[in-house]
Amino acid sequence: MAAVLTAGSWGTVFAKILADAGRRVTVLTRDASLARTINREHANPRYLPGVRLPDRVLATCSPAEALAGADLVVLAVPAQALRAALTSWAPLVEPGAIYVSLIKGVEDSSCRRMSEVIAEVTGAGPERIAVVSGPNLAREIAAEDPAATVVASASPATAAAVQAACWTPYLRPYTNTDVVGCELAGAVKNVIALAAGMLEGLGFGLNSLASLMTRGLAETARLGTALGADPMTFAGLAGLGDLVATCASPLSRNRTFGEKLGRGMTLEQALAEQRQVVEGVRSCRPLLALADRLGVHMPISRQVERVLYEGLSPLEAVKDLMSREPGPE
Repeated sequence: MAAVLTAGSWGTVFAKILADAGRRVTVLTRDASLARTINREHANPRYLPGVRLPDRVLATCSPAEALAGADLVVLAVPAQALRAALTSWAPLVEPGAIYVSLIKGVEDSSCRRMSEVIAEVTGAGPERIAVVSGPNLAREIAAEDPAATVVASASPATAAAVQAACWTPYLRPYTNTDVVGCELAGAVKNVIALAAGMLEGLGFGLNSLASLMTRGLAETARLGTALGADPMTFAGLAGLGDLVATCASPLSRNRTFGEKLGRGMTLEQALAEQRQVVEGVRSCRPLLALADRLGVHMPISRQVERVLYEGLSPLEAVKDLMSREPGPE
């Protein structure tokens, strides 16, 4: 049995994946009316309108009920909410259960990756922690478009167990032991996707986007390898694959948010229109703090930070990037 905490768009889709792969799944939601709708109509109209959920997916407002008997605990909450939420949930988790993070962000206050937060809060060893990352736009996977993802864990056996739990005819999971690389790739690509949206909002074309994505991947790999990641991870699904999907698709929250900034909205105006969390906005600063600590140069991410928090216009950010001293690739 699996518990999915909580019932946002990607959490709900992952519950569908687990159920389609044969698991019974309980999804936690704070909204009693949404729980009743999921149980009665087998749908989550708030986040996935028009998508039918398998009968194996049930919902509850009780963390104890969601976690009872669950050997997989899937975490799908905003990065900045994980520590507090997990502190209250951890005493209810079955001994030996595997924690699976779907979260692509870095904790603002500590610069910790999500697997590090899980380990700190729960005391779980690395063999009980896995992360899922890849080009996984929730709406497309809900429609069962063919896709692939990466399950990363320090334990190959744990990665294989989670792989088996989420292998369906429409989602092909691969295993990896590079947790650091997969998590860093997922977090930084959200920041790069904000920049990609700004380019779209400014009216620039594919040359601009391709250049941004390529150089964005380079700075992602620099930070990851400085933290001990395998450089090859960034050429795979969790790196290049996720970057392409998030930067190119209008289904991407981060890209869409960046587009609003490129069209002249302020951060406050764009946030006022946003219903769901945009991870790149909050993860930008802790990622750059990590980069500064390690002496890693991340010029694109730095310009995104200036647009978000210092009032720099997206067009001026582009000009600043283009006027930097040229050098070797």
